[in-house]
Amino acid sequence: MKVAMIEDDVELADILLEFLEGFKIEVVNFDDPFVAISSIKNEKFDALILDLTLPDMDGLEILKKIREFSDIPIIISSARSDLDDKVIGLELGADDYLPKPYNPRELEARLKAIVRRKKQIDDKKSDFLVDEDSREIRYKGNLLNLTQAEFDILSYLIKNKNRTISREEFLRKIPSLNPNSNEKSIDVIISRIRQKIDENKKHPKHIVSVRGVGYKFVY
Repeated sequence: MKVAMIEDDVELADILLEFLEGFKIEVVNFDDPFVAISSIKNEKFDALILDLTLPDMDGLEILKKIREFSDIPIIISSARSDLDDKVIGLELGADDYLPKPYNPRELEARLKAIVRRKKQIDDKKSDFLVDEDSREIRYKGNLLNLTQAEFDILSYLIKNKNRTISREEFLRKIPSLNPNSNEKSIDVIISRIRQKIDENKKHPKHIVSVRGVGYKFVY
């Protein structure tokens, strides 16, 4: 799990980073709200831990801006005890509110809970079900016959839905690709995947070409 955190208390951020790392949760902390918003827009994070009292921009305003473009699960982590802050935060789209101080173990449990709920909702909405353990992908209930590289590329696209993935990123991130693979190889594999999910080559429904860059998975 990869989690973004917007927290300007460096000592607390370090404690949470170290603790959550023990549960295989990678945390990227931002003390600059503007950098955080840009990163969440352009990178894949499973959840966000958001403080409310921050320099330059109030946490509730950050929440509002993020909800304009992302449905990322958000836990507000704040020392502000005003009931109005909690209510407004939840109304603006936060998934949970954890008042400081708290035990990091509770944060870990809540993170896993909201990410699990999000995945269940996405699975119900999606025609694609990915099983990482068995390395299988089902489309509309049917098991796809995929090579190792096809599975890795399609699952990577699904995990990063609505984000443009460059051909160069595929070559960096997909270890099952042949070491001699080039950007043209990515196009060939994408073409094979499209055939297996019956996509119209001229008007693909899920794997959309982004001219000059790469591909984006949409649903």
